Amino acid sequence: MGSCFSRDNESTAKQRQSKRVAAAGGGVGSNRWTRIRSSKRDENRIHEQALAAAILFQQQMENGGVAPFDRSTSLRYPSGNSKRNQTFPRSSSSRARSLTDPLLQPHQLVKQDINVDNLETNHFVLVHGGGFGAWCWYKSIALLEEGGYKVTAIELTGSGIHSFDTNSITSLHQYVKPLIDFFENLADGEKVILVGHDFGGSCISYAMELFPSKVSKAVFTAAAMLVSGQRTLDMFSDKVDSNDLIRQAQVFIYANGNNQPPTAIDFDRALLKELLFNQSPAKDVALASVSMRSIPFSPVLEKLSLSDTKYGSVRRFYIATLEDNAIPIALQESMINKSPPERLFCLKGADHSPFFSKPQALHKLFVEISKIP
Repeated sequence: MGSCFSRDNESTAKQRQSKRVAAAGGGVGSNRWTRIRSSKRDENRIHEQALAAAILFQQQMENGGVAPFDRSTSLRYPSGNSKRNQTFPRSSSSRARSLTDPLLQPHQLVKQDINVDNLETNHFVLVHGGGFGAWCWYKSIALLEEGGYKVTAIELTGSGIHSFDTNSITSLHQYVKPLIDFFENLADGEKVILVGHDFGGSCISYAMELFPSKVSKAVFTAAAMLVSGQRTLDMFSDKVDSNDLIRQAQVFIYANGNNQPPTAIDFDRALLKELLFNQSPAKDVALASVSMRSIPFSPVLEKLSLSDTKYGSVRRFYIATLEDNAIPIALQESMINKSPPERLFCLKGADHSPFFSKPQALHKLFVEISKIP
């Protein structure tokens, strides 16, 4: 499993046929993927579609209209004229594409003969990380919907456009309440694929313990994947890798006074790009710089209580980000070794925000995981 993280041993790793490791976006350990280069035009199209949808939603809310989702969750359904049954030509060659090869469109990145209705579930639930909001998933939402999937992007308490004051959050349960509400309202017998990013990994772990029968698979994406009794703050205290950058970027907020414990953690905007978006497009960095909010401090300090019969019964998958400055590779590897998932996937060239830096490769992995029987 550790070979996934080694850049010096890539040629050796390719010779090993490990059923537990797969790679995307040029990652190590799999010959199944061809190297695909996305065009600027495709990237701009995804930007425009998602931002247009966000603007429309904001206008509906401001005008008192009935929106298809509430303030804390964004429930999305594929349109009736979905083209997912359309077939596209696929190359019979196994060679890697060169820069002169024709570029593929986003909808050609995934096999089009997949019938999402035949999967155990075609419903993805996306949980953002600390400081982020549901907005960070806009590319993933667009790509998943285009493939015929149903998507719910959760807005955790005090995040994104949620109006609650972050400094007033005193527990992990309070922070995760919108996700708990979603599961409580989920129809009996319905399951979802639960995805967590960053601190969202702790949040989905909390939900997996409460609702194990409603989670088909859990996907930890550059996320905190803790063991029982561990706090999210403990993850960054692990001495496997000294991360001076995150210490420099942290700004503690003392809303109750300097003589009281911190109420939230913010990031120095001057270091934001280097810490979280070192491989991401400038447009997405700009979006994040005006959209990110502080992280409530109390939930980060809270220990998780996870049992083998509940949390342990859910199938777990991990997507590692190999150019991550916020949760360095050594730290990701340490978490994986302490609590091994069913399978490990790696995204080469992905920073801490793969939904921005490698959205199509990330999407490919989401689809691949949804197909695993």
